[in-house]
Amino acid sequence: MKLFAKIGAFTEARRLEALDLYPFFKPITGGDGTTLMIEGRPRLNMGSNNYLGLTHHPRIIEAGRRAAQKYGAGCTGSRFLNGTLDLHLELEQALAQLLGKEAALVYPTGYQANVGLVSGLVNRGETVIIDKADHASIIDGARLSFGTVQRFEHRDYDHLVRLLKQNGTAGTLIIVDGVHSMSGELADVPRLAEIAEHYDAALAIDDAHAVGVFGPRGEGTPAHFGVADRVHLIVGTFSKSLASIGGFVAGDADVLHYLKHHSRPLIFSAALPPFSVASVLEAVKVMLDEPQRREHLWENTRRFTAGLRGLGFHLGPTEAPIVPVIVGELEDTFLFWRKLFDEGVFTNPVAPPAVPAGSCRLRASLVATHTTEQIDHALEVFGRVGRGLGLI
Repeated sequence: MKLFAKIGAFTEARRLEALDLYPFFKPITGGDGTTLMIEGRPRLNMGSNNYLGLTHHPRIIEAGRRAAQKYGAGCTGSRFLNGTLDLHLELEQALAQLLGKEAALVYPTGYQANVGLVSGLVNRGETVIIDKADHASIIDGARLSFGTVQRFEHRDYDHLVRLLKQNGTAGTLIIVDGVHSMSGELADVPRLAEIAEHYDAALAIDDAHAVGVFGPRGEGTPAHFGVADRVHLIVGTFSKSLASIGGFVAGDADVLHYLKHHSRPLIFSAALPPFSVASVLEAVKVMLDEPQRREHLWENTRRFTAGLRGLGFHLGPTEAPIVPVIVGELEDTFLFWRKLFDEGVFTNPVAPPAVPAGSCRLRASLVATHTTEQIDHALEVFGRVGRGLGLI
């Protein structure tokens, strides 16, 4: 069958499986946030996005349990029709207040939030401009929109300006990652706000990896840079710092009212279930009640990055709890992952198309609940394995 011809040509994953280097879809049978049970033994989890360490917080679990008892296991319908709970509205109000926006709109996943925002907002005759390193959800949202899609070189804002000069008077959305998930770099949000204002473009920041991490109260990169009032739309996810699943868009009430009636991923998806909504709502409260978690996260980040750099690893320009250990070639990277995994340290190998060819890496990340002993143990294993493979 012609449709399946490409399947026979896809051999790389099978080759890695045969070499015992295939790192994906590892079933987890338990864990506490900083450790995972995989293949019958505990592994130190250095690959989680659970930045504030809230996935096992008793207040959050209890809030979810109470919501499930009150509302049931799921909404079984779209927000547009029969799936909007009072909990959804309470969470949206809490998010808008946290981010200093008029309103917020909750989506079933962070991926759908980006897809729904871009595809729902950008119409024919309009333009969406994205950073070439933006997350796949932004790229897919741009593809699904009816507008013109333009891409500027990663963090090359002069290139962005050149593209804007070509656009004339067409309505334009600029959307970028506030924290780039594969490099840990921050977008220059003040520069982006200045450019957007000059060219009458709307600016959206995807703060999936920044909410809970950056900003005076964990509000994200616009607040971190002091320009939250100059960013029109903020996108986020609940599957990282906020310990659950789902996503949101925050901004002006009129813009979100439009999205409610034009964003297909919202209209045609079942609503986020009660357990998740209540868990996120409580996670926001815990984040504000326990700012020491964010402080500890940054202490852990500084300790781990300084240790890896001291060992001689190349981490690139990371400014976040995302720590990319850049190796280069794919097979070398997967071998490094396997050796660490066998030594009980779990990380995430990253290969093209997520990163350019020749820049494969292990993506480690820090959690507020990592102990000093765990971080030092990870550094010892990284150093020993790295030396053994000739990487340092």
